[in-house]
Amino acid sequence: MSREQASISELLLSLDSSELQEAERVRAAVNQQLRGAVLSSVVEYYLDSSSSQALLLLSSIREPHHKVLLEKLNESVSRSGTRLGALTLLGHLIRKQPPWVHHISRSPLLLSLLRCLKTDSDVVVLITGVLVLVTLLPMIPQAGKQHINDFFDVFGRLASRSCKNPGHEPVAHLVHLHAGTYSLFHRLYGMFPCSFISYLRLHYSMKENLDTFQEVVKPMLEHVRVHPELVTGTQDYELDPSR
Repeated sequence: MSREQASISELLLSLDSSELQEAERVRAAVNQQLRGAVLSSVVEYYLDSSSSQALLLLSSIREPHHKVLLEKLNESVSRSGTRLGALTLLGHLIRKQPPWVHHISRSPLLLSLLRCLKTDSDVVVLITGVLVLVTLLPMIPQAGKQHINDFFDVFGRLASRSCKNPGHEPVAHLVHLHAGTYSLFHRLYGMFPCSFISYLRLHYSMKENLDTFQEVVKPMLEHVRVHPELVTGTQDYELDPSR
């Protein structure tokens, strides 16, 4: 560990001091150096402590320092031991709608998030990840054309997961997973109605997916109105970046 990193580590230990003046002094000192390795150290501190003060600092990041933040988040989402904390942090940050949020559409972080949602078996990670995706999608509409099939695959997997419960998860977890899947259903139907209905028709016409359709997807369809774009729009139009 370099002398600079050691100094920052010592400062971070005082970040959540009960003494308000001390906490403010530390936050100001760290904020002046919030880039590069220091920024990475603050992310690690948040992952270890869930510190509200660290979150406040990370919420203040501006371009071009978002690049380091996205790289660190991607690294953390890619590791099973830090995945849940990193997704939780990402969710907090994007809900604040930072000016750099659109860069996520071209970042490896989006691919890591989608990979997690398509492969991870931890239901709490899936719940957290799908809520991140639901929040993020309207902020990165340009990602639709490139990743729309990934979005639909995530929906299909989560719908099946909430139906079959292969891990015998607690009922409360399944309720939250179903709610997250329902939120994703509404987001995809609202943003890409023509493409999403086409996917649902193809995917749930397969015999092996009929149970999931009857138990999970059909009730969702019964509670939405016909989207106007299903009449006047096309799949190409709803994926047009200039729309």
